[in-house]
Amino acid sequence: MSYKDYYDVLGVGREASSSEIQKRFRSLAKKYHPDVSKEADAEERFKEIGEAYEVLKDDEKRSLYDKWGPHWRAISEGRQPPSNGPGSSEMHFDFGGMGYDPNTDLKSVFEQIFGGVGPNRKRGRRSRRNDQETEFELSVAEAYKGGRREIHFAEAGTGQQRRLKVTVPAQIRDGQKIRLSGQAAGGRGDLYLRIKLASDATFRVEGSDVYVALRISPTEAALGTAAPLETLDGGVKVRVPPGSSTGRQIRLRGRGYPKKGGQRGDLYAEIQVVVPKTLSDKERDLYERLAAASTFDPRER
Repeated sequence: MSYKDYYDVLGVGREASSSEIQKRFRSLAKKYHPDVSKEADAEERFKEIGEAYEVLKDDEKRSLYDKWGPHWRAISEGRQPPSNGPGSSEMHFDFGGMGYDPNTDLKSVFEQIFGGVGPNRKRGRRSRRNDQETEFELSVAEAYKGGRREIHFAEAGTGQQRRLKVTVPAQIRDGQKIRLSGQAAGGRGDLYLRIKLASDATFRVEGSDVYVALRISPTEAALGTAAPLETLDGGVKVRVPPGSSTGRQIRLRGRGYPKKGGQRGDLYAEIQVVVPKTLSDKERDLYERLAAASTFDPRER
């Protein structure tokens, strides 16, 4: 591959700031992404701009590149550059043995900037050899709110226990992954946390629908009431119709867990009629009078 000046590839001056370089990369990456661009040389251009950005975004790599041109990588690895020197028109890149994969590394760059996929999406994801994936279980409420969490996991290969602080995006969904760059075993790969939503004492999730127990008294069940209910967005009042039995569900549309695309599932309040374990003398007297006066038979079908 013949030498191409990285600054020329991105179309920026050698004095360009990091933010200017990143802005230019974003613009070119969107223009030449192989999945959307109609340009004949889109894939090759996309690789070139990704390669240039990978070097110029890093202060240490950029400094070596500014001094040694295409031989910066050899210098960084303690090897001698070719005798023709950094300014020669005969200089060429040699990627053999340097650990650079234009598909894998560029995909990583693109994911970091856009949160999406890189080129050649149809070829499938090419993980680095030492990447690791582990399950990260969160309660429904924790996943919905997001925030800082601590994860404990065993490092692949060594079994050594590790702890990491992780920032969980709000409303992350079951099965989604959080990528922690360079946190796999030995720091030579990325750690992927695969999210698992776990039901807790308050919320149970099925798909994007959320279920919450609504405990009411026998009197409330018979006469109806407006009962307080905890939802993912805070407390609300729910109207319980008269004659509600245990197992009845009250549906709150659009109050469930977020789906891909922004819509939300539904929330179901599941009625649980709870009777008192002990009765005062007055309560017992009233229940006995009710039993004597009532013709209701719960065993009739």
